[in-house]
Amino acid sequence: MPLDLTQLLLISFRNLAVWLVVLAAVFVPLERAFAVHRQPAIRPQLIVDIGYYFLTGIIPTVILAVPLAAIAAMARQIVPQDYYLWIAAWPTGFQIIAAFAVGELGFYWGHRAMHEMPGLWRFHAIHHQPTRMDWLINSRAHPIDIIFTRMCGLTLVVVAGFGSPGSGSGSLIPIIVLIGGTFWSFFIHSNISWRVGWLEPILSTPHFHHWHHSRDDHVNHNYASILPVYDLIFGSYHSPRGQWPPSYGIAPQNRPEVLLAERYPELEAKDDGGSRETAA
Repeated sequence: MPLDLTQLLLISFRNLAVWLVVLAAVFVPLERAFAVHRQPAIRPQLIVDIGYYFLTGIIPTVILAVPLAAIAAMARQIVPQDYYLWIAAWPTGFQIIAAFAVGELGFYWGHRAMHEMPGLWRFHAIHHQPTRMDWLINSRAHPIDIIFTRMCGLTLVVVAGFGSPGSGSGSLIPIIVLIGGTFWSFFIHSNISWRVGWLEPILSTPHFHHWHHSRDDHVNHNYASILPVYDLIFGSYHSPRGQWPPSYGIAPQNRPEVLLAERYPELEAKDDGGSRETAA
């Protein structure tokens, strides 16, 4: 008997609850032992971020399944079948590595668009509001933010021939990319001081991503979630040795309403006119 929507949501909620316990069991002790900043695990807005964890864990997954399956089906009508047979013949490990590289390219530009387009920044800014970093900050995001950036990355993955979640193609590679990328996102947001030496231009770390959350110094850098090489290629890399951001959050001049007013002054003028008419 097929499951109804309520049952599926309950199962998703249960699975997310289990993963929340696992993530806490992993990251809370590590943040205590290898902290960048000494800070308590219990903090203001902890419950809010737990709420975001469940919200962004359920809604984007439900919404993305259908369009990704449709994109994969359309791609297979356009791209020669021989290409997909060639991809399928690759060793599984190589397919996974290639899928991460392809998906990360899409995620990079989707994430960068979230910062450079004021209309999208208004959604992504929620993620940059916190003034401290820890593993659960990864969950502080608007569903539209998550849907847009994942769509940018996973679209390239499925068009490149690595299957589609829920498409019935039998390929688990996009799901591996999604799960692996999500876990790594919790790691790079964590308050952990681990570095990887000469691998840092290749593999992201908390040091790399903390600079992405910098409030005043070198904002709008380090968009990659796993592969900083894309930031090196496209000129957005910043990872000074031995230095961490002096502060986190959003500076007043970078708040969404300020940037929207600068980009679209006619909207502000219209709002002012409407306010004067109302006052009159």
